[in-house]
Amino acid sequence: MQPFGSPRRYRWLLWGLLGLVFLLVNVYRLSTAVLAEELMAAFRTTGARLGTLHAVFFYVYAAMQIPTGLLADRVGPRRTAAAGAVVMSVGALWFSLAGSYWTAIAGRGLIGLGGSVIFVCILRFCASWYRADEFATMSGLTFAVSGIGGVLATTPLALAVGAAGWRTTIAALGAVGLAVAVLVALVVRDSPERAGFEPVEGVPDQPSLTLAELRASLAAVLGDRSVWAVSAMLFCATGINLTLFGLWGVPYVAQTYDVSVTYASTFTLAGSVGLVVGPPALGWLSDRTGERTSLMIVGGGCYVLALGTIAAVGNPPLPVVAAVFFLTGSFLGAFVLSYAVVKDRHPASASGVSTGTINGAAFLGGSTLPTLMGFVLDSYWTGELVGGVRVYTATGYRMAFAIATLAAAVALACALWLHRLTGSD
Repeated sequence: MQPFGSPRRYRWLLWGLLGLVFLLVNVYRLSTAVLAEELMAAFRTTGARLGTLHAVFFYVYAAMQIPTGLLADRVGPRRTAAAGAVVMSVGALWFSLAGSYWTAIAGRGLIGLGGSVIFVCILRFCASWYRADEFATMSGLTFAVSGIGGVLATTPLALAVGAAGWRTTIAALGAVGLAVAVLVALVVRDSPERAGFEPVEGVPDQPSLTLAELRASLAAVLGDRSVWAVSAMLFCATGINLTLFGLWGVPYVAQTYDVSVTYASTFTLAGSVGLVVGPPALGWLSDRTGERTSLMIVGGGCYVLALGTIAAVGNPPLPVVAAVFFLTGSFLGAFVLSYAVVKDRHPASASGVSTGTINGAAFLGGSTLPTLMGFVLDSYWTGELVGGVRVYTATGYRMAFAIATLAAAVALACALWLHRLTGSD
């Protein structure tokens, strides 16, 4: 007798284990916002150098997305994800022991290398265990896991760092990650058949692709105009959220409103709560109505307006800032629907390649925008230091949010173009 009785129930246990690894990925990638002042003091960095330390995770992550898609389709998500979890956790231990800026760069790069495979592996897993009309919902739920990781990377992380120090906290996360990697290797299965079940009704058979089939799938993906539109969209939208919640959101609130880092972290927590709520809700609505790009346009418009509020005002009342952060997290879910759009246009057996390609663009944005905003903040810096940490001006932060708003507008334009493109196919 199989555990949980049926593949429809058993798949949730397996998805949950992969989701736990993805949760850790998101704690790491968004942790720099809370650790910003600690890291600037420990490694004596400028804003641009801190942006680079934050962004190296995303450079490696972005570069690995197409190879990850190929691995997930060829080797399978279980082995790929387990190996990635081990590398990520070793990187966390390395980072916690770093004695110099460049050693820290190497450690965070290893975290990015290991973490880079997890999201695509989850989507590849879902393609084998869930129907096509469940995929947008599962994509949204997976992004909700990233939101939970984002929540943990805000006030809870700030409290842990305050109690135990940042090095001990990161080392503890690395130890947890190694334990979860073992569970993934032992428990997760790539398909219902490999778990001893019959295939889930409505889910087509998806055998591992041959090398020739992988090359053909990659060529088809790269030749699809919608993939390039989605890539540009996710470069901007995901890059904004990773920059805001992962690096500059906490310093913006702490320095503009003269509050503690722990208190400032509650605002990025609001953004992460939005990420928990918005993507699953919009994914569920999309699967129920069959609408994709129209929801992307409406949500994208709200996304632009939210960011534009801070760009226009600079220092609105704190409740408005909390609302902007929450809405920015929520309406990222509109752009998340693009994963379902791309998957629907390509064979399910090649879902790793297609989702990996667009996910690479998303994290290239996450590696580019933090450093760009760091340069902008440095250009408006007046020379003020507090405890070895640069204090940036309200004008500098306003200009940084103007860049974010412009990027959001580009993402919205891509959604409009995609709506026209897919409607004409």
